Amino acid sequence: MASRSAGAAPGLDALIEALRALPGVGPRSAQRMAYHLLQYDRGGADQLARALTGALERVRHCAQCNNFTESEVCALCRAPGRDRSLLCVVETPADLAMVEQTLSYSGMYFVLMGRLSPLDGVGPRDIGMDRLLARASDGVVREVVLATNFTNEGEATAHYVAEMLRTRQIQVSRIARGVPLGGELEFVDVGTISQALLERRGL
Repeated sequence: MASRSAGAAPGLDALIEALRALPGVGPRSAQRMAYHLLQYDRGGADQLARALTGALERVRHCAQCNNFTESEVCALCRAPGRDRSLLCVVETPADLAMVEQTLSYSGMYFVLMGRLSPLDGVGPRDIGMDRLLARASDGVVREVVLATNFTNEGEATAHYVAEMLRTRQIQVSRIARGVPLGGELEFVDVGTISQALLERRGL
């Protein structure tokens, strides 16, 4: 049930409800944030509102890797010196950032922006499978490295993607299980991710 502000201020109630959209933020946390912004940091609240509005207006998906960017093709995809024969598939932009921090991978990326989860109604179309298959079949990519998380959904996604790519005669590998079972890349140290990338295996 949504928290209601004392005095029934509709604008405050709307702010509290909006803050609850953030991951890990419950009714009480959202209420504390809203009160803090309005009572102690109205300048910060205004800055947050303008930044969010600007991001919604300008940020889009890269035409090549599907990551967030403000241009048609992101800086990483345009960067010279990347190995364009390697394509690493990750679930989220946060996962891409973690892989990049390992400094052990110099190929290209594709961000699914999710993972298969039939129970939640998330199917292949919802994670951009058509775009991924087109990207991997461009004649330049020689190996697709699946770096989805080692959760049940991540494993199911990796299996599905691998099967689809095999039908197109594309070499597929999976990062090694240096990443713990049930772990998510965003929360794993870069040394572990680096080792997992180096020890990736064929599927």
